[in-house]
Amino acid sequence: MVNKIVKYVNREMSWLSFNERVLQEAADPSLPLLERLKFLGIFSSNQDEFFSVRVGTVHRMIDAGVKSSETIGDSPKKTMELIHKRVLQLRDKFDEVFSEIEKELQKANIFIINETELTQQQQEFVREYFISKVRPRLVPVMFRELQKFPYLKNQAIYLAVAMYKYRDPQEFNYALIEVPADVLPRFLPLPSDSGTQYIIMLDDVIRFGLSNIFSIFDYDSISAYTIKLTRDAELDIEDDVMKSFFEKISEGLKQRERGEPVRFVYDREMPEDLLNIILDGLKMKNLENIVPGGRYHNARDFMNFPDVGDSSLLYEKNKPIRHPDLPVNRSILEAIRSKDVMLCYPYHSFDHMIDLLREAAIDPNVTTIKMTLYRVAKNSNVVNALINAVKNGKSVTVVIELQARFDEMANIFWTQKLEEAGATIIDGVPGLKVHAKLCKITRMENDIPVTYACIGTGNFNESTAHVYSDHALLTSNQAITREVKDLFDFFEHTYKHISYDHLIVAPHFMRNKIYRLINTEIRNSKAGKQAYMYLKMNNLVDRRMIEKLYEASQAGVKVRMVTRGICSLVPGVKGLSENIEVTSIVDKYLEHSRVFIFCNDGDEKYFISSADWMVRNLDRRVEVAVPVYDRSIQEELKQFMEIQFADNTKARIINKEQDNKYVKRKRSSKIRRAQDDLYKLFSNKASGKGGME
Repeated sequence: MVNKIVKYVNREMSWLSFNERVLQEAADPSLPLLERLKFLGIFSSNQDEFFSVRVGTVHRMIDAGVKSSETIGDSPKKTMELIHKRVLQLRDKFDEVFSEIEKELQKANIFIINETELTQQQQEFVREYFISKVRPRLVPVMFRELQKFPYLKNQAIYLAVAMYKYRDPQEFNYALIEVPADVLPRFLPLPSDSGTQYIIMLDDVIRFGLSNIFSIFDYDSISAYTIKLTRDAELDIEDDVMKSFFEKISEGLKQRERGEPVRFVYDREMPEDLLNIILDGLKMKNLENIVPGGRYHNARDFMNFPDVGDSSLLYEKNKPIRHPDLPVNRSILEAIRSKDVMLCYPYHSFDHMIDLLREAAIDPNVTTIKMTLYRVAKNSNVVNALINAVKNGKSVTVVIELQARFDEMANIFWTQKLEEAGATIIDGVPGLKVHAKLCKITRMENDIPVTYACIGTGNFNESTAHVYSDHALLTSNQAITREVKDLFDFFEHTYKHISYDHLIVAPHFMRNKIYRLINTEIRNSKAGKQAYMYLKMNNLVDRRMIEKLYEASQAGVKVRMVTRGICSLVPGVKGLSENIEVTSIVDKYLEHSRVFIFCNDGDEKYFISSADWMVRNLDRRVEVAVPVYDRSIQEELKQFMEIQFADNTKARIINKEQDNKYVKRKRSSKIRRAQDDLYKLFSNKASGKGGME
C-alpha cells in the first residue's frame, strides 16, 4: 500500500504547533527565569485569542453544516476533535512547565503564596490593601436574588463563591465576584525583612477578604473558585446603509462582548452543584469546551509579572541603535533625499519615525502628511505628532483601520482625537481591510512638490516596535513615492483603477505578480540557470501559493523560508517539496517582518511586505510590498536572511510531524542566535565596524 502524501498541514494544528514553540521558550532552562514566566503569559494569551477567533470560526462552520473546508484543511468537526485533544496536551505541558518555574522561583527566593500562608505582618498589609484598594472595586452578585444568570465578560476572571452551613445542608448561598485585574495589578509584592520576595495574587487578596465581603451572612464555610469564559470574537457588522462605518464597528464590538461561549475553564475543586448551576446559567452543553483547570486562570497576566529579584532574572535590555545614516542634528528628510534608509526594529530606534513626523510637522515647506494606521500605541506619539502637524497648518489625512481585531476601541478613540484636531479621516476601504503600512510626506522644494515615503512591514506603533522585529523603508525615490501617492488617491476615491510598476499591491495585483516572480525562477531552473528564493513571513496558508512553491521545488528551485507562525506547506517531501526548507524562530523578539528575495538569474529582486501569504492578505486586504533598489540595503537584507537561516539556537524545523525539533548545531560550528547576531550586525554598522565580527 502506497502511503498518501500529505500536502497540507491543518492550519489550526499548525497554529497550536506555533504556540507550542512559545511554550518551549518557557520550558527552556537557559532563559532568565522571569522571561520564562513571561513566555507562559504569552502562551496563555495566544491560547485565549485562538479560542476567541479560530475556535469560534470552526464552531460557526459546524453550526452551518459545513462538511469540509479548504481554509482549515479538514472537516470542521474533525478539526474540533483535533483541537480539543491538542489543547489538553498543551494544558498538561503548561502545568508541568509552571510547576518547574515555581520551583526555580523558590530557589531564587521568590515565593508566590496564597491567603493561608501569610505572616502576621503580611496579613495586616493585605488587609489594608484589600480595604483601601480592592473592596471598592468589587460588586458581588448573589445567585439566589436573580431571575436570570448574570452575564460573564469575555476572558474576565471571576470567583464563584460557595457559602454553606454544616448544621443545615439546605442553608447555602452562591455568589459571583469579578476579579478587577483590568484596573489593579494581578500580582502584589508583599513586605519582607528577610531578603526573600513574597508575592500574592489579586485572586487570593479577595479570598482573604471574603469574610469581610459577606459578613452579613451567617455561614460556617466560605470558599471561592476561579472561572473564566471565552467568547467568540468575530465581529458581526450589520449591513445598514443608514449607519456610518464608525457606528457599525462600535455596535459590532458590543456584539463581540456578547458573543457565543466557546470555552469555559473552571477550578476542578469547585463543588459539583455550584458548577452545574453555572453551566446551566451559561447554557453550555458542549463538554469538549468545558475544561477543568487549577486554582488560577488568565496566566496571560504573567506577561506583567513584577520585576523582582536580581537583574539576572531578566534579559539584559539592548539599547536601540541609532541608524548611521540618520545622525542627531541632521534633517531626516535631507538624509532620505540623499539615499534610501532601511530601519529594522527593534534593533534600530523607533524614535527615527517619531522624529520624521515631528520634523514634517514643523517644517514650513511640508504641505501634506498622509498615513495608514492599523494598530496604534496606547499613548501614541505618532498620533500626537500628526495632531501637532494639523496645528501647524499641514493637511493631514489618516487612513485608520477600524477593524483591527482587538484594537478597535483604541482606534475609535484615536479617530475621534484626530477628527477633533482637524485631520481628514478615511475609515478604510469598504469590503477591504487596510493593512498596508504607509506614510507619505509632501514638501515644496524649488516650487516643485517632492514626495517622501515610509513603507513598512509593521505598524507605526512605538510600543510594539520594542518587541516586534520589522522593517521600514524610508525613500524619496520618486518612482516609488508617486505610486504611494496613487495608493492614497485610491483610498480617497476607491472607484479609481490604478496600476503600479514598482509597488506590489493587494488585493488586485499582488498574487499574480508574485506568481510571475516564482515563474521566472521556475523557467530559469528548467533552463539550467541558478534559481532560488529566500522568503520570510509570519504565516503561509494560501493553498494556491503553496502549490506554486511545490511547482518551483519540483522544477529544482531552492526555497529557503523562515515562517514564525502557521505553515500549512509540508517541506522536504520527495517528489513534492524536497527543495523547500522551512524553519521558525521564536525568541525574545516577535519575528514580524516579511522579506522576499528572488534570484532572477543573478540580478536579485528584493522586497519587504506588509502581507503574509494567506487568502485574507492576498485577496481581502490592501497590502503593499515595496521593491528595494539600493544596493547597500539589498546587501543588508541578504545578510539579515542569512543570519536567520544560520540560527542554531532558537530555530525549529518545520515538518509534517509538527514536532518542533530544534535545528541541530554541528560540533564544529559556532553558536548562532539570529536576534543576538542581528543586534551585533547593526551595532557594528552604527559604529563604523561594518558587519558581523
